[in-house]
Amino acid sequence: MCGIVGYVGDKPALDVVMAGLSRLEYRGYDSAGIAVRTAAGELTVVRRAGKLANLREALDGTPSETLDGTMGIGHTRWATHGAPTDRNAHPHVDCTGAIAVVHNGTLENFTELRDGLEHRGHALASETDTEAVAHLIEERYAGDLAAAVREVCGDLDGSFVLVVTHRDEPDVVVGARRNLPLVLGLGDGENFLASDVTAFIAHTRSARVVEQDQVVTLRRDGVTVTDLAGSPVDGATFYVDWDTAAAEKAGYEYFMLKEIDEQPAAVRETVGGRLGPDGRLTLDELAMSDEDIQGLTQVVVVGCGSTYHSGLVAKYAIERWARLPVQVEIASEFRYRDPVLDRHTLVVAISQSGETADTLEAVRHARRLRAWVLAVSNTVGSSIARESDAAFYTRGGPEVAVASTKAVMTQLAAVYLVGLHLAHVRGFRDDDEVRSHFGDLAATPAQIADVLGRMDPVRKLAREIASHERVMFLGRHVGYPMALEGALKLKELAYVSAEGLPAGEIKHGPIALIEKGTPVVVIAPRHALTAKIVTNVQEIRARGARTIVIATDGDDSLAPHADHLIRIPDIKSLLSPMLTLVPMQVLSAEFAMARGLDIDQPRNLAKSVTVE
Repeated sequence: MCGIVGYVGDKPALDVVMAGLSRLEYRGYDSAGIAVRTAAGELTVVRRAGKLANLREALDGTPSETLDGTMGIGHTRWATHGAPTDRNAHPHVDCTGAIAVVHNGTLENFTELRDGLEHRGHALASETDTEAVAHLIEERYAGDLAAAVREVCGDLDGSFVLVVTHRDEPDVVVGARRNLPLVLGLGDGENFLASDVTAFIAHTRSARVVEQDQVVTLRRDGVTVTDLAGSPVDGATFYVDWDTAAAEKAGYEYFMLKEIDEQPAAVRETVGGRLGPDGRLTLDELAMSDEDIQGLTQVVVVGCGSTYHSGLVAKYAIERWARLPVQVEIASEFRYRDPVLDRHTLVVAISQSGETADTLEAVRHARRLRAWVLAVSNTVGSSIARESDAAFYTRGGPEVAVASTKAVMTQLAAVYLVGLHLAHVRGFRDDDEVRSHFGDLAATPAQIADVLGRMDPVRKLAREIASHERVMFLGRHVGYPMALEGALKLKELAYVSAEGLPAGEIKHGPIALIEKGTPVVVIAPRHALTAKIVTNVQEIRARGARTIVIATDGDDSLAPHADHLIRIPDIKSLLSPMLTLVPMQVLSAEFAMARGLDIDQPRNLAKSVTVE
């Protein structure tokens, strides 16, 4: 959620910052604003509630000479303190108008800070926690902006990224972070600060992560990073291995449609290179010795939303192959139940962005209890990856749409690989078995592409049922997590009541919701439990449900009971989520588009939830 861009260089800052904010729209926001230091030495702030189009309209009506600087900051806000209005939009300024601040996160002691400022005579114009920071810096400023920011950071409780400018320091932007992401973009005669590399990838691929409780001073000719005491700190740069084309729509109406179609290539990247020349599975990312793996007594998987569903699939795979007990936890609840963990526990933390606040706190709690933590993420250098013992990067490329598609698909591939590796090292699957299972996994990109080529009838069906306000999803075994995922996608995109259930639970209450014509999606690939699913489908159809069945090629057991039959290629049942996921993504996207909704930016949602 929220997006930040800071720039110092020789280009028009307005153009650079606005382009960066456009690339960060996927994070979700409800207002936006910019601050530019002009060539005449003034600080111009323009902000508007709503989409960037509203901000652009306001900028079009602003005299060009007030926006002609080469230093600027920008922000897209997702409201926490105060409604999404013009006056609550960022940047916020101090009493003198010399200091402008943008902020991601929440300040837990903001009431105390605001009360103190007002008592000392400051006039605060917004309802936000952020504005207090501008006034605190005003009090501490004595000619050195970075020093003032360092002092103020010591007064703040909570999570934050701050990016600050001062009209009297024409070549300086200062940033600071605690718990939330901030990345440096290192250019030639220009430098950048942003919430993620997407904002500046058009200008440079050289980047550095700002670490916890660090303050960075950005100038056109270089950067300085210190701790809160002002001592310089070193850091490693990394190279972003994708370009702007990967973050463009490439002719698609929506990013989500493009990302659905990118899934075969994304899985190929995740799985590629994992089988060594000796025919053995290579998973160096786990960074655990064979002895430590053999000593494991349990695995705990933590995630939120779609990543939780990926974790549920991991449970089936790891328990089946590696014979280890697996718990799957919603990350926001994990640390509050006082979980029993020790050095014989492997915690797998799944997060597309690697910045999910609840998952990050779960990682920290697990490490305090001496568990071994493996991050599964799509984002190199993310907070969760850095704070874990090891990181498995899914290499899926940028995912811009808020509702996750290819990230989920690559997470599935990743957890299957982890399960196979654990099974191999623990001796529950020999070399031949591992190679066979890996071969099945390596074949899935072609099978996913096959499914994508069959989706026209699904799109037509979605348009037919788009007027319904309730849809149910049923599945058994690994089909149950996919039922949860299908329901979540439809809720996210179409704003309808959707529920994912184990098929056997339908008769224990939820069947009361079935009315004549209620669409029910049944995930039923070939499986030992297929006969039981046939019974479940007969039960709901007898009560008027419109049955939409996802079934395997050649399996006709459900055909007589399906109003609509969606076929997928034959695949091992444990791997079937990688194919059943696709029709539900397409169904949800087309359903929402038929209702006239923006599937890239669903209301009230943010791509990365970086506050608890």
